[in-house]
Amino acid sequence: MIKTLTHQVIALAGLTQCMDCVQQIAKRGMAGESEMRTCIRSVLKIDAADVMDVYGELADLKTGLKRLEKQMGNPDQVDPELSRYVATLLFLERKLMRSPQKMAVVTEGLRGVADIVPDFGVLHGDVLARIAELYQQTISQLKPRVIVIGEEKYLRNSDNANRIRSLLLAGIRSVVLWRQCGGSRWKLLLSRSRFQREARRLLQLPASSLH
Repeated sequence: MIKTLTHQVIALAGLTQCMDCVQQIAKRGMAGESEMRTCIRSVLKIDAADVMDVYGELADLKTGLKRLEKQMGNPDQVDPELSRYVATLLFLERKLMRSPQKMAVVTEGLRGVADIVPDFGVLHGDVLARIAELYQQTISQLKPRVIVIGEEKYLRNSDNANRIRSLLLAGIRSVVLWRQCGGSRWKLLLSRSRFQREARRLLQLPASSLH
């Protein structure tokens, strides 16, 4: 992957969009179908040619870019819950990468899921159930656990649980991509204004300009 600020911001937008969908499902019982499709599709792109090959067109990340632009702004605009989810996934990705066995389970499992997508569709219940199972077999075994905050009636729904776990694994995928593009925790802490400006610039570009 090319290590540029633009590609780092795109990967962060993918991560942010995954976490936005998690929040929407946990609190409202649903998330936007197009936003979710972009997130789930990204986790199945194991051997992507470039960053936009993972996500599709820039317009598919509009929600993530908008949330990211706010998160990188003034403290009163920051959603602390979203920040906590992102920080936890950044930590878990490091642990996963230090476990070749778990990484192999994830990679091979996702290849198997990708094989059934043409028959079922990205958001089919069977697809999400298999991705969620992979999450439980691997990421759920690592510490700290991701504690999702929301309405109990939505969180206890098994389909929603599968959606959330799938989105969390998609979030990990975005973290991996972000690091491949040169991202680091120090850059996230010290370059917030640069990330915000770049997210704002990308939001103003034609939808398919980076495809």
